[in-house]
Amino acid sequence: QVQFVESGGGLVQPGGSLRLSCAASGIMFSSYVMGWYRQAPGKQRELVATITSGGLTNYADSVKGRFAISRDNAKNTVYLQMNNLKPEDTAVYYCNARTIIHSAWGQGTQVTVSS
Repeated sequence: QVQFVESGGGLVQPGGSLRLSCAASGIMFSSYVMGWYRQAPGKQRELVATITSGGLTNYADSVKGRFAISRDNAKNTVYLQMNNLKPEDTAVYYCNARTIIHSAWGQGTQVTVSS
């Protein structure tokens, strides 16, 4: 059974930073593409960033240069370092693990950027 433990969300002022973590169990972590997605109120869920098992990364244009995704295969954990946060980054952030035949989602963690 796949399980995720997401942490690191919260309330931060514009220009601040947060680091999200997602620890996975029940999967062969190193075989999965890991990603972070987000969903703001009234909007569809959107890609934030992904990272392959080999460390290749992909980012949404809106977060390039501000966010950094990384993973530690020894700890079965993926991270999202978010810097220079903006109010439009406010959303529930979801961890995702996928292969060509399987996809699983975390429960989400709230990130609120407000003064």
